[in-house]
Amino acid sequence: MSGPRSGLLRAALSRSEGPALGTFVKLPSQETVELIAIAGFDFIVIDLEHAPLDLETAFRHIGVALHLGVPSVVRVPGLAGGWIQRILDAGAEGIMLPHTDTAALAEEAVRAIRFEPWGTRGAGSTSRAGGWGSVPVEEYVRFGQEEVVFMPQIESADAARNAAAIAAVPGVDALFIGLADLSANVGEPVGSATVTGLVDGVVQAARDRSLPLGGPAGTTRDAVRSMVGRGFTFCVQSNDASLFGAAATAAVAAGRSVRFDA
Repeated sequence: MSGPRSGLLRAALSRSEGPALGTFVKLPSQETVELIAIAGFDFIVIDLEHAPLDLETAFRHIGVALHLGVPSVVRVPGLAGGWIQRILDAGAEGIMLPHTDTAALAEEAVRAIRFEPWGTRGAGSTSRAGGWGSVPVEEYVRFGQEEVVFMPQIESADAARNAAAIAAVPGVDALFIGLADLSANVGEPVGSATVTGLVDGVVQAARDRSLPLGGPAGTTRDAVRSMVGRGFTFCVQSNDASLFGAAATAAVAAGRSVRFDA
């Protein structure tokens, strides 16, 4: 392998013709990842926060997606436990950190994600991220510093109010709004004036820093168009389990509508 590699995730998030589309992966099936890639999603978000996936499953999901040309973001459960080091060496191109409420926490995450002198990530170029040793160490380090995407998840009133400071942290590459948790934290529905005002503030913070901004979206054109209209540049549409469940439910409903005497 020669020459610098370009990050697939950064390329997806910089699409000019429309929003980048991803979906959460909560199931341990590698075939699910294959089907998501075949469907044409730009990236996947492997969910280690709200799904019982282990590190080995995430490792295999990342590999399957990578070989199909789809980059992986991993939503880690937190900074503890050495998740980030191993997830990045497994080949993930993005880290999503839940409950990033302060700039200080964003700075701590950047240190875990980046190599020296920006951070404390250890070098392990004989991993998948280093092409199992086939990529020059310098390129392995450069990719980790310049191509890996860190996206704090903004999902509380405090985080929304601190969004400008979080967005200004060097090494923050995108923001993701967790609308359900933000709504729960505020104690008001997503469409309320309070939640809408907090979201608008995050949108402005991302815009001021020219950062991609993402959030959860439904699976319809109108749902995505609504997100784009509010200032979002990438959408995570549902998740593998819900997509399968909806398709299965629709299939059964269609089949049950047929009667022998029809």
